[in-house]
Amino acid sequence: MTIVSTNPATGEELSRHTLHSDTDVEAVLDAAVRAQADWRRRTVTERTPLLRAVARVLREGRDEYAALITAEMGKPVAEALGEIDKCAWTCEHYADHAASYLADCPVASDAAESAVVYDPLGVVLAIMPWNYPFWQFFRFAAPALAAGNATLLKHANNVPQCALAVEDVLRKAGAPEGLCRTLLIGVDRIAGLIADSRVAAVTLTGSTQVGAIVAAQAAAQLKKQVLELGGSDPFIVLADADVAQAAATAVKARFVNNGQSCVNAKRFIVEEAVADEFAQLFTAHVAALTVGDPTDPATDLGPLARPDLRATLHDQVTRSVAAGAKVLLGGDLPDGTGAFYPPTVLDHVIPGTAAFDEETFGPLAALIRVPDAETALTLANQTEYGLGAALWTRDVDRARDLSRRLDAGAVFVNGMVASDPRLPFGGIKKSGYGRELGAEGIREFVNTKTVWIGPKTEAA
Repeated sequence: MTIVSTNPATGEELSRHTLHSDTDVEAVLDAAVRAQADWRRRTVTERTPLLRAVARVLREGRDEYAALITAEMGKPVAEALGEIDKCAWTCEHYADHAASYLADCPVASDAAESAVVYDPLGVVLAIMPWNYPFWQFFRFAAPALAAGNATLLKHANNVPQCALAVEDVLRKAGAPEGLCRTLLIGVDRIAGLIADSRVAAVTLTGSTQVGAIVAAQAAAQLKKQVLELGGSDPFIVLADADVAQAAATAVKARFVNNGQSCVNAKRFIVEEAVADEFAQLFTAHVAALTVGDPTDPATDLGPLARPDLRATLHDQVTRSVAAGAKVLLGGDLPDGTGAFYPPTVLDHVIPGTAAFDEETFGPLAALIRVPDAETALTLANQTEYGLGAALWTRDVDRARDLSRRLDAGAVFVNGMVASDPRLPFGGIKKSGYGRELGAEGIREFVNTKTVWIGPKTEAA
């Protein structure tokens, strides 16, 4: 069986890859266990030079790696370059801070010597999606490796060249043999990997539906999991907000990565007093986006990653319009080659419609009008998801209070939700659990161990 890599902008076949055999997988697992047994014995300061080397390899090959991202999943090349840069920054961040994040924590305990220490768990299986094919891996791998773990990558099967390139980056950086490997396997092999005693823990970024399956498989083996799943992030604009700035920021918040991100703003909840102004400004900005060839640096919006994703999005648009939403822009399925979909803005979206209730993964923005801030918060929380939320108001003191009432893993006030290696990232409800990035992220795949040493006694 083979995996086929296809360019979503042209429909062109890029490459074919033979799946790893059972024998291949066994060899990879054994090598990972051996590599991790040695890697864990090194100190943090002995491990972090690998991350600096990874950052260097990424920066030196950024054009090549960005072009690969663009070819396999359609990300505009300017954004693909930014993805590589962010991976390098994250590796450098953990090279600088891993030692302090993982430092032993002495605890006062009478005459005894007590401390909390952080030991690695072992081999961690990473099941990753296609939408940020480098970033999703390195935001997990940088802290996991610094903590002393080994990594196995099972990537989405529409980005096999990116998956192999990630492994090559680590090889070029001098990672010990077996420490970081990519497995080209079908989804039918994942349950067996999770059950394998050589795999200590699992991390997954993907849909809520897949997350539930993986969570059940890992729970059956009593293995640690971190899940970063779907989202339907609210972008709340209150009447006292800087509406012009909010509208300009909202465009990037929704349409970055062709609208294919868990933390894209998806539901724009706007107080009625400024809703017309926001809708006019926002729609004008969206209409100015350049849609086309993702290899062109001037392109803002490329194709969706696969034709089936486009079909799903168009179905959501069609059902939302049938339920009463008003089309301000886009909404038509285009002819021609590639999985392109026009940037689409729907107004007067209400709960109960697809654009409000479901995760929309693509260039579709839903505008929801509300009479006041309390209603805005109620509707923002009226979702099964809880990944990120943006809140726009000039009253920062009020924002501090309102942000505590939003059901989300992150709230950004007067800005767009984004991940940052210095800050923990993750969700609640059906957006998953556990955290990546920051100090919390590096401590997800460790054994937080208490060490108690009693007072010395005099020899008889």
